[in-house]
Amino acid sequence: MLLNNKNQGVKSTPLKSAIIKHLYFDKGQSCAELSEILDKSLPSTSKAINELIEEGLVIEDGYARSSGGRRPLVYSIKADAMYMLTVAMDQFSTRIQLVDLLNKPAADMVIFEMRLLDNPNALTQLLEQINDYIDNVGIPRDKYAGIGIGMPGFVNVNDGINYTYLDAGGQSLTQLITLETGVATYIDNDSSLIALAEQRFGIAKNQRDVMVINLGWGIGLGMIVNDEIYRGHNGFAGEFSHIPLSDDNTLCVCGKRGCLEAEASLLVVVKKAIQGVKEGRVSSLKYFEEEHPKLVGDAIMDAAANGDQFAIELLTDAGYKIGKGLAILIHIMNPASIVLSGRGAIVGKFLLAPIQQALNKYCIPRLAASTELLISELGFDAELVGAAILVMENLTA
Repeated sequence: MLLNNKNQGVKSTPLKSAIIKHLYFDKGQSCAELSEILDKSLPSTSKAINELIEEGLVIEDGYARSSGGRRPLVYSIKADAMYMLTVAMDQFSTRIQLVDLLNKPAADMVIFEMRLLDNPNALTQLLEQINDYIDNVGIPRDKYAGIGIGMPGFVNVNDGINYTYLDAGGQSLTQLITLETGVATYIDNDSSLIALAEQRFGIAKNQRDVMVINLGWGIGLGMIVNDEIYRGHNGFAGEFSHIPLSDDNTLCVCGKRGCLEAEASLLVVVKKAIQGVKEGRVSSLKYFEEEHPKLVGDAIMDAAANGDQFAIELLTDAGYKIGKGLAILIHIMNPASIVLSGRGAIVGKFLLAPIQQALNKYCIPRLAASTELLISELGFDAELVGAAILVMENLTA
């Protein structure tokens, strides 16, 4: 049954893989629709569908609406035919969630704190958590379509290497995790997966040219260009965080000075909040330790939602600086839309006005007017959805 499992003895064909993927992304389809979309003959498409039904991967899902004549059967993917383990990492914590083929949770989410920077044990900890999760869920590994992992850093998708975090001594992370878990594993940059999620299932669904901003501890960027993720020459395109915008010489974590990340990331907002509270700023925010940025970040967003003026002021300042960076992005890429996604999407409404103010000041009106600013509906779940998409895109049937 499992498409990626070499022990199943199921004949693999590109057509069957394509059918599974289309039913995953586009839900119910008739045989004629799939035949036309995939540019395959009706008999060969019908044969592949019947084989997938026999293998327990596809089900008949009733009849399509009548448009005159005989109503065609609609086929859908069988939700519990297999499962995908989705992993969403950031610099401070990691989430693990098992989902079915409809992206619905199939087990409780696990969240654990784990710093990536200067943590030589991070990879070992990640492997332990994944294996413990799989063991506790109790679903056999041969029912897993794969493991998809989103992670920050410079990720080489083809070689499976993260050059920033999770040092595996030059070994492929995808190969190592596959070996240690017994489940086919795929990795990608977190912002790229968030962009995929928004374009496939989110507010930018089916848009061919969209820039997705990952508002997190950094300020990531996933670029959909001509309906595909744009990765650039070496695969590292989209380092929006590190465009030099400031003249105040602030040192960034990348080692350079004046980066957008050093001025407007959520981590910087956290540091400014802590300092402001220490200096006696009037706010519902209380004193926090700098060792717990996640708690402070969540508190700031909650405070802003409840009308705290200091929290709103911090977010407004960050939004204006992000908008200045977006003006550069619009001038270069001319996207149809820009989506604010990731952890910070929950406070997107506080960012829109200052972003627009910056665009009014720094962007050519003709370009700015043709780019729509959108707030993600997937929000913090986008990376998990993207991790599931990553597994599905690598599926073979």
